[in-house]
Amino acid sequence: MPSPTAQELIDLYPAMSELPELVDSLAVMEVPAGTVLFREHETCQGFPMVLEGEVRVSRSSPNGRELELYRVQPGEMCLVSSAGLFAHQPLSAHGVATRATRLTLLSPAPFQDALSNQRFRDFVLGLYAARMADLTGLIEAIAFQKLDARLANTLLGHGQQVRITHQALADELGTVREMVTRLLRRFERDGLVELSRECIDIKNSAALRQVASTRQGEVNTM
Repeated sequence: MPSPTAQELIDLYPAMSELPELVDSLAVMEVPAGTVLFREHETCQGFPMVLEGEVRVSRSSPNGRELELYRVQPGEMCLVSSAGLFAHQPLSAHGVATRATRLTLLSPAPFQDALSNQRFRDFVLGLYAARMADLTGLIEAIAFQKLDARLANTLLGHGQQVRITHQALADELGTVREMVTRLLRRFERDGLVELSRECIDIKNSAALRQVASTRQGEVNTM
């Protein structure tokens, strides 16, 4: 019988059931929120598998701005780490735990060996394809959707009260804080939201959805 931790890993990443000896050899790491798990331009240390928590993967620009690419939750895959392992190239983004996180790391050599198992290979490639679809959606949003629509879409789906800073919203949208603040104040003038410190109260969800559904090539910053 696998250990409780091994069973947890297999439940989240079913293809690992094909590699029982490898599963038993993996160590579980526990890291607090804010831990940098990997950095841009570094060598990939392995294939991460998240058991609990979340990892935010972002790309930085030379001027210090960040663009969130995606988040890795239990049972999901990190595209950047996998690409680094497949191509034997440095990492193109960095990953930070957004909250207390438990994960294990399949180092490069065992990862390459595991790919010889068809079920594991199909599993990894399936996750890879799904993550690529997520990134394609992000590229489409940045290229074709107005910033106010992207902001409105980000605010929806979190209930009537969103606790977040303007800077965190800017990081998630790949823009600057001043732009987000300007748009939020416009939303407040229009009666869509009410702003307070690190909190946004949704006042008109229907109108906010209407803004979120607007998809045009022009970026609205007013």
